[in-house]
Amino acid sequence: MGRGTLRIYLGAAPGVGKTYAMLAEAHRRVERGTDCVVALVEHHDRPRTEVMLHGLEQIPRSEIDYRSAVFTEMDVDAVLERAPAVALVDELAHTNVPGSRNAKRWQDVEELLRAGIDVISTVNIQHLESLGDVVESITGVRQRETVPDEVVRRADQIELVDMSPQALRRRMAHGNIYRPDKMDAALANYFRPGNLTALRELALLWTADRVDEYLQQYRGEHDIRTTWQARERIVVGLTGGPEGRTLIRRASRMAAKGSGSEILAVYIARSDGLTSASPKELAVQRTLVEDVGGTFHHVIGDDIPAALLEFARGVNATQIVLGSSRRKTWQYIYGPGVGATVARESGPDLDVHIVTHEEVAKGRGLPIARGARLGRARIVSGWLVGVAGPVLLSLLLRSLENGPGLANDVLLFLFLTVAAALLGGLRPALASAAVGVMLLNYWFTPPTQTLTVQDPENFVAIVIFFAVAVAVSSVVDLAARRTHQAARLRAESEILSFLAGSVLRGETALDALLERVRETFAMESVALLERASDVDPWTCAGFVGPAPVARPDDADVDMPVGDNMALALSGRVLPAEDRRVLGAFAAQAAVVLDRQRLVSEADRARRLAEGNRIRTALLAAVSHDLRTPLAGIKAAVSSLRSDDVAWSPEDEAELLEGIEDGADRLDHLVGNLLDMSRLQTGTVTPLIREIDLDEVVPMALGGVPEGSVDLDIPETLPMVAVDPGLLERVVANVVENAVKYSPGSEPIAVAASAHGERVELRVVDRGRGVPDEAKERIFEPFQRYGDAPRGAGVGLGLAVSRGFAEAMGGTLDAEDTPGGGLTMVLTLTAAPGREQAQDRAVLPAEATS
Repeated sequence: MGRGTLRIYLGAAPGVGKTYAMLAEAHRRVERGTDCVVALVEHHDRPRTEVMLHGLEQIPRSEIDYRSAVFTEMDVDAVLERAPAVALVDELAHTNVPGSRNAKRWQDVEELLRAGIDVISTVNIQHLESLGDVVESITGVRQRETVPDEVVRRADQIELVDMSPQALRRRMAHGNIYRPDKMDAALANYFRPGNLTALRELALLWTADRVDEYLQQYRGEHDIRTTWQARERIVVGLTGGPEGRTLIRRASRMAAKGSGSEILAVYIARSDGLTSASPKELAVQRTLVEDVGGTFHHVIGDDIPAALLEFARGVNATQIVLGSSRRKTWQYIYGPGVGATVARESGPDLDVHIVTHEEVAKGRGLPIARGARLGRARIVSGWLVGVAGPVLLSLLLRSLENGPGLANDVLLFLFLTVAAALLGGLRPALASAAVGVMLLNYWFTPPTQTLTVQDPENFVAIVIFFAVAVAVSSVVDLAARRTHQAARLRAESEILSFLAGSVLRGETALDALLERVRETFAMESVALLERASDVDPWTCAGFVGPAPVARPDDADVDMPVGDNMALALSGRVLPAEDRRVLGAFAAQAAVVLDRQRLVSEADRARRLAEGNRIRTALLAAVSHDLRTPLAGIKAAVSSLRSDDVAWSPEDEAELLEGIEDGADRLDHLVGNLLDMSRLQTGTVTPLIREIDLDEVVPMALGGVPEGSVDLDIPETLPMVAVDPGLLERVVANVVENAVKYSPGSEPIAVAASAHGERVELRVVDRGRGVPDEAKERIFEPFQRYGDAPRGAGVGLGLAVSRGFAEAMGGTLDAEDTPGGGLTMVLTLTAAPGREQAQDRAVLPAEATS
């Protein structure tokens, strides 16, 4: 059975009509005869949405007991057993109640898709994982329920349900989204026009990116090479020179003029070895591109203009930004340059911008080439000048009635030989010298048209010409070799300096190092392979690039690192002179891998040490703190069961009270231990909803003596977004701790106040306080401050309280009380006028509808 398809209705905010559109689509499919069921839909008491459920088969929900309350979730097993063709699953980002089959609803949807069931779902833009920080900065609300972007991007269809902010606010005012008592608060807070406009723009841009992926896929499948100007894409051509930063900033300003524009910086390296750019400068430019919101690309190609145009057309670019040439005037004899060539061949659908900069006409400097390789074009030019040049010169001189004379003829031929040496190196120059000698002897040395020489002076002139030609060619070729070797050594030194610097800085990013190897040697992919022994198979410790090899034998180049590790490169065969630098990279890759593993092992050792410390403290707690109330209970029970003593009713009541007190202490200690274990394992899942403090705090004071607390919670306080059960535990632990250390004659004060979007609950005691250096230590597990008596607890109350507070998005801190004592400050998120359902942070309950 094939995988089902996923269709998602994406909205910018609650109430735009995603669920309504989903149900309308379901009715259309049912009318066409499709087997469509409602696996789970939240109508949130909206009449129009609820009416749309009529006529659709609904799968009963499963009921889950959690904290003495019953919650309903989608029954995945029932849906799988029913096996419909299409299932409607609302609120894709929803967090399931603990005890459910999966932690998140999108994981339930994945099960349905794997079973071959098509799914239609809904999600709001603020619930995408990558946009959490952006949405928080816009609305001031942090989303706790999120779905990974990749889950939504993998959807076969994404339909944007759009509505203008004004229309959405009118729908809100008409009572179509919230109840009348919640309407004003929602319009004044989350549903402000600015918030809705920004969220709408986020939804439109995100959907446009997805549409762009479909467009690229379509163009690739149909081999469309022309540019479709559906969106501005600006390609910046980089050479690795200092002008690159100017080009990137100019492209950024161009992109800022059009919303949704995209910047793609590309560096094109030749395929013949070490790149001609400074790795350090390229790294700076890569960072700058990422800072302005663009992407950096590394492309291999010997024909720079053709490779640049191919890349631009491949990404459907609309503009190319290039820098004015750094060539000096005389250097244009080698060709018109990349900018002019790209502008000439770009065609009418691709605009080319040539940007001036400070490095114009200052020269490109010495190229960093490999060995003495001069390039195919220069070598061909050298052979043409060295062989065809003397022939053409002979024809020209023979056509003159009165030639310049043998001495001048020799100088002209010598000039061609030097030119051949400058262009093509030693071999074209030697060939030019040989051809020149033959032509001088045959055409210009008496007797002409013979290979004999009568005049000894002429013979000496020809011999000297050949010797000078060979000497000049050798010197020119040697200078070229030394220049290229110096440039190559400079490139190698920069690379080795980078490696040494990364070692000193302690960098541990293996992928970044392998990417540097790929860019440096112009390879397609690089992989670091290792094995446990000579007989074990190779495993990949890290790789970059497409299709990495699985064995060193399959690679184009492999560099062993010890006996059981190798760096494998694919793309081309690497010359022997590059293996020294490659060996340094391989050694550094091994060091980085070892460092990563050592860091991981150190982290595991730290966690083990922390676990051992907690276990040691737990053993001490079990051995003493838990045995103390058990001993009291045992003694009281034994006394009551004794037949030797006739206990009065007052004595029996006292013994029973002792048993009850001991049981309460045991329950409190065991509860704290269990809570601490939940915090340590990260299994605390708060069910956030809106509630008033005066509903929770009084209930938390049941365990303290009457009259020991002065409570001050104003009725005008905004409601808070919390888990009521966790909040009660936090307040109870903090208050009991304050009562324990407060003088018996003075009650502690519990007061609440609002500060913007936060609500503070302050628990003030008049005890002896805590020094500043110990204020954080009292929140660590199994910590008692000062001379707290044994049996007074295991030192978990404050640790558990802070853990629960942070799980709800709040904080718990200790401050000095003016005049002496300690004040515990519990800060919570205010949520005025916002409904919560299970784990919906401080958004309306319909935020995922």
